[in-house]
Amino acid sequence: MTDHGFDTKAIHAGITSFQPDSMSVPIYQSVAYPYLDAQEAAAIFTGEKPGFTYGRWDNPTVQVFENRMAALENTEGAIAAASGMSAIFLLTHHLLGAGDAVVSSNRVYGGTFGLFDVGLPRMGAKVNWVTNPESIEAWAAAITPRTKFLFVETPSNPALFVADIPALAALAKSRRLPLVVDNTITTPALQQPTRLGADVVVHSTTKYICGNGSSLGGIVCGPKSIVEGIRQNGIRYLGPAMSPMNAWLSLIGLETLSLRMGKHCRNAQAVAEYLEQHPRVTKVNYPGLASNPYHKLVAAQMKGCSSLLSFELDGNYEQATRFIDALKVLTHATHLGTCRSIVTHPASTTHSAMGEAQMRKAGISPSMVRFSIGIEDERDLLADLEQAFDRIGKQPAKQPAKKPARKAVSRT
Repeated sequence: MTDHGFDTKAIHAGITSFQPDSMSVPIYQSVAYPYLDAQEAAAIFTGEKPGFTYGRWDNPTVQVFENRMAALENTEGAIAAASGMSAIFLLTHHLLGAGDAVVSSNRVYGGTFGLFDVGLPRMGAKVNWVTNPESIEAWAAAITPRTKFLFVETPSNPALFVADIPALAALAKSRRLPLVVDNTITTPALQQPTRLGADVVVHSTTKYICGNGSSLGGIVCGPKSIVEGIRQNGIRYLGPAMSPMNAWLSLIGLETLSLRMGKHCRNAQAVAEYLEQHPRVTKVNYPGLASNPYHKLVAAQMKGCSSLLSFELDGNYEQATRFIDALKVLTHATHLGTCRSIVTHPASTTHSAMGEAQMRKAGISPSMVRFSIGIEDERDLLADLEQAFDRIGKQPAKQPAKKPARKAVSRT
């Protein structure tokens, strides 16, 4: 369906022939698929005949979701996984061997940071962090003969760094390396990295793709050589397959993706503009603001800035958490990308395992508050913020900053 528009593909792409036909994709809740005879089984396993082998490797419902995501991200193929982190792990496992390295921005989700910083050394590989990811020269300097791919999350969680994807793609191609883009925050409705030169796209489909917080999932979209390489190897013996039910829930989410992303963007813009004018806020991280350093770059490569934003409260750790506790409409949870608005304190939850020094390098302070703005009525969201600010006081209290405790794990 390459000649169809985005919304049409989000509803129709990837559909195969199901009997009887159905208005929604059937859920094949089965781990295995009986064969007609031994000859057919052998032909399916060798690839001579189309078919399905085992639930850990393939599934008809999951296949529709994979095909639809590949169509939306303009890639040759896609492979779904049990979570966003398992998708990144499968890709990393496939591309890296002992002694190899990945070059990555340090502005990444806490789980990705942990995988690269702690997990890779356990596999005999390593990460070369780019702590100034706005600089293409810094990326180039981090590349070594053992580098196998470049990785960037853009926009990043939670400080909203935005990468110059065409510039990074040009660098990657000049070194004959694939560029991997984590496109979770914008989704293909707002940004399509392969059209900007990227080679591989990863998602936590748990977030905006599903859209309602009901299912875990992840996906790798890219060239068939990479996708099928993962399918024939890593996912078979590691096993983080997406469940048919979660694929079905994600397919339902895709049907309304662009509509939801439009409302997310409008609401987040209104909240960001409100925060930028508030006397208790010292900084707002949202590229939709004209004052944001990435604002011009966004216009060139994104259709909107999504729902994620963060801000620095003029105060300390304790006051930031008091503000969060005062909110009534926004839900306090370690999640993002759902229809309901969510608030999180990154320094004590999602990014706490990075430690204070690494959080500072990534632009995460004890007084940072992160929002994932949902699709509620704008006036109700702004009123909730106003009453929360009123409850903590108009002016910052002079109290010593409380340092966040380091935790062993990081979450969404």
